[in-house]
Amino acid sequence: MLMTTTRLSDTWHALSVDEVASRLGAPTDGLSSAEAASRLTEHGPNVLEEAPPPSLLATLLGQFRSPLITILLLATAVTLTLGEYLDSIVIAAVLALNATIGTFQERKAEQSVRALQHLVAPKARVLRDGHEREVPSEELVPGDTVLLESGARVPADVRLVACQSLTVDESLLTGESTTVRKQTASLPGATPLADRSNQVFAGAVVGRGRGRGFVVATGGATELGAIAEQVRTTESPRTPVQVRLDRFARRIGVIVVVAAAAAFGIGLVAGNSVEQMFTFAVALAVSAVPEGLPVVFTITMAVGVTRMARRQAIIRRLPAVETLGSTTVVCSDKTGTLTRNEMTVAEVWTVGGRYVAHGAVGGDNLLGAEDAAQHRELFLTLMTGVLASEADAYEVDGHLEATGDPTETGLVRVAASVGLEPWRVRAEHPVSHRQPFESERRYAAVQCRLGDAEAVLLQGAPERVLDLCEHEMVDGRPRPLDRERVVRAVEDLASRGRRVLAFAFRSVPTGHRGLDESEAPHGLVFLGLQGMVDPPREGVADAVAHLHRAGLRVVMVTGDHAVTATAIAGELGLGAGETMTGRELDEIDDDTLRARLSDTSVFARVAPEQKLRIVEALRADGQVVAVTGDGVNDAPALLAADIGIAMGRDGTDVAREAADMVLADDNFVTIRAAVEEGRITFDNLRKATFFLISTGAAEIVMLLIGLALDWPLILLPAQLLWLNLVTNGVQDVALAFEPAEPGVLERPPRDPGEGLVSRLLWTRTAIVAIVMGLGTLAVFRWSLAAFGSVETARTAAMTTMVLFQAVHVGNARRERRSAFSTPPWTNRFLLGSVVVALGIHAAALYLPPTQWLLRVQPLPLRIWLVGAATSLSVLVAVEIHKALAARRR
Repeated sequence: MLMTTTRLSDTWHALSVDEVASRLGAPTDGLSSAEAASRLTEHGPNVLEEAPPPSLLATLLGQFRSPLITILLLATAVTLTLGEYLDSIVIAAVLALNATIGTFQERKAEQSVRALQHLVAPKARVLRDGHEREVPSEELVPGDTVLLESGARVPADVRLVACQSLTVDESLLTGESTTVRKQTASLPGATPLADRSNQVFAGAVVGRGRGRGFVVATGGATELGAIAEQVRTTESPRTPVQVRLDRFARRIGVIVVVAAAAAFGIGLVAGNSVEQMFTFAVALAVSAVPEGLPVVFTITMAVGVTRMARRQAIIRRLPAVETLGSTTVVCSDKTGTLTRNEMTVAEVWTVGGRYVAHGAVGGDNLLGAEDAAQHRELFLTLMTGVLASEADAYEVDGHLEATGDPTETGLVRVAASVGLEPWRVRAEHPVSHRQPFESERRYAAVQCRLGDAEAVLLQGAPERVLDLCEHEMVDGRPRPLDRERVVRAVEDLASRGRRVLAFAFRSVPTGHRGLDESEAPHGLVFLGLQGMVDPPREGVADAVAHLHRAGLRVVMVTGDHAVTATAIAGELGLGAGETMTGRELDEIDDDTLRARLSDTSVFARVAPEQKLRIVEALRADGQVVAVTGDGVNDAPALLAADIGIAMGRDGTDVAREAADMVLADDNFVTIRAAVEEGRITFDNLRKATFFLISTGAAEIVMLLIGLALDWPLILLPAQLLWLNLVTNGVQDVALAFEPAEPGVLERPPRDPGEGLVSRLLWTRTAIVAIVMGLGTLAVFRWSLAAFGSVETARTAAMTTMVLFQAVHVGNARRERRSAFSTPPWTNRFLLGSVVVALGIHAAALYLPPTQWLLRVQPLPLRIWLVGAATSLSVLVAVEIHKALAARRR
């Protein structure tokens, strides 16, 4: 049940603790059980609303909305009326097959809001009746006092009133790569969500420390609830291929209706009976409607799904296979998608030199074990990062495992990379006193054994550490501090997106306590700086370059800070565009945003609703948009995009359920492979569609000319369905297995306004229709004259059309290149399908059940030879058209 009230306020962060308590009516010893029960009745439980999935019947009925299906339904009704029960059964079977496949696909209903529910903690520690209790999180109400500790998931939106070394991972809501340090002082009213350090939000996880605060919002009124509402109300757009198919279906529908009506009228004027013309109109409709297209569409997409799965891209919604092939812009989250979502030391700076860690970009020296051994200030800088941190570090199968605050695990890992194994360092330099990091203190310090003496080792914010230093260490000896030089180094690191920590030490007499809770240590010796970053994933820069060559733009959309995002964008080669922040985004209207989209490569510090706005602006600008993400904050944008791409391993359930595609390896590089497969899939869908409509158009030409000449009906409806679904269907399905054409990733994305079939192929369709239609009519007339039997002539015409299909499928393999440029064995499935189609048809002419169903009879060898020779004419005609088109290009 959704909480029945609207959000209590968006300004809790701007109020003092006393004002918050007063407004909420929250006593210091917690609510009474009676008051909590009363508020629960008023506000509702602390859960998120679930939208019921569509019923099976509604999903099934939705499969009959296509104009193509409507025409077939009318054809079924007409054949039943005329007593052509065999034709009715065949058409109905086609409809049932299509509806079954479509229903199966759509029953994979989205579970986005259900996944959101799992992010709300099942239990919460609160103060009730003056005592600490554990209650189900759904029973929390505004005004409750919640107690938080390390590892706990935040159960509701909370305004903090007390905290001790509290850090919270809010990346699933804000996209920020580091844990956020919390405090209790009030903030300016305009403070963005990601900077509200005196609040914690439902779904976030406590990384370290303890906290206490008042619940200010529950259920749907939380920030998590706001995202859930966006997810619930955001409709996934129809994919480009679905739009193209609908447009194609409407066009075919108009052609069918006009052609059938015209034929019906002409036939009546010519003196034919109403019953004859109904039969003819049904035959014409069956010829024009590519009944096999829904099946071919599904199978082609399914083949693409299989290919993508082999390349670590899992497709959740079938039409998404092709969408990547049409994509023009990729809006990518930074944290966990372009980067590894783990803070890593990229650089260590000391007065004596700058050292770059393995995997970082540029640098004077690559940090190694010999550097730490030779340079005391570097050694102490790295050692301080181990001893002053509380990250747990241990060895598993010869590899370092570190858990705890991401910043501290990064410090431990870089020290271990040069041989300073954390467990050994801590054993050799036991800590006697410790001061954990506090937001008010802005540093962490330890007193430990250092050789034969003791020392205070300190790490923290550069400006704070420098205030405590009087000297700096160079070549193992102290000298007066050159503060300006150190400040320039800090600014240089920060300008390149590094999060900077400073390190210092001071020797103390043995047995003397050098740390005092009431006073910061002074007279320290500055040691060095460590610049940390969430590093790019391996291969991402190359993948971005490949996508650029394929004509796609890659835009970073992140909740992280602008400087950090811009620095990572530069390393990945996203382009020299502008960086726009969420605050700037709020200050411009949609028209201005669309005007600036082409010049902006990075959107930083954006909220979920702003990311959604960016996606909608790009789509309004005519772009086909893919969005990547892994957090709850990404879900609305994933849904609104043409294709949403979620991380499979480290992403949240919410993101995965909102997405159309999931990257099994969490690797942005996989997107490049998926784009390639998407383009191959569309190419094959276009080839199959061209094959279907060109053969269908040939049947229309054949029937209409036969009507105009007052000949008997050339083919019966059941015979046309046999051609369209059996002999034709075996071969058009095989086109789904066509391998990639050369240079598939070197060409630009398709124009979103381009139809399912290109202009070139529409022209070729007309040529094929005339050649195949006239050729079939010629064989029909010759057979009728030679053998004097309409049944034999119809069987001959039907067989000639089968032979035409077997030859023409070779034409369909390449849109622009000659059929002879591609050896038949490169698609063995297609080669086999041609043999199978001819075999099935030959068997149908000789087996009594199919003879009765299709009203056919065996043919003499002479008709087979004439039909085979006639069918080669379509190969010659298409080769000439391809040559002329190539000359014009």
